[in-house]
Amino acid sequence: MRDNPYKDLPPLERRPDGSLYRMTPAQRKQAASLIRQECCNCEGGNCIALDDGDTCTCPQTVSFSVCCKWFRWAVLPLDGTLKAEIFRDKDMKRCAVCGGVFVPKSNRAKYCPDCAARVHRRQKTESERKRRSAVDS
Repeated sequence: MRDNPYKDLPPLERRPDGSLYRMTPAQRKQAASLIRQECCNCEGGNCIALDDGDTCTCPQTVSFSVCCKWFRWAVLPLDGTLKAEIFRDKDMKRCAVCGGVFVPKSNRAKYCPDCAARVHRRQKTESERKRRSAVDS
């Protein structure tokens, strides 16, 4: 039988005081939704990795701290914004259009990825319109 891949994952990060990273209620709700959709160890709200004959509720869905290594290293990277909010490893910015929080890919970013496409399209349209109106007929 193969070894459990859960054991090969790196340990959970802790704060300098030794405590686990904590989530706000909104972050926990978002994490629980992500777990239900993406975690391969979650089946019907129960954790397969902790199953020893009795069903065991996934501890990460009911906890406000990041306590599951599988969630931390396999599921959380799927949502970069949530990961950055919890661990604050990157600076967060607010979108100039919608006001939502996003992780910038450069120091010049002003818009979240959703709004960036719309703003770029609008700016390009205005630029083309201006260029065409300057042409002598």
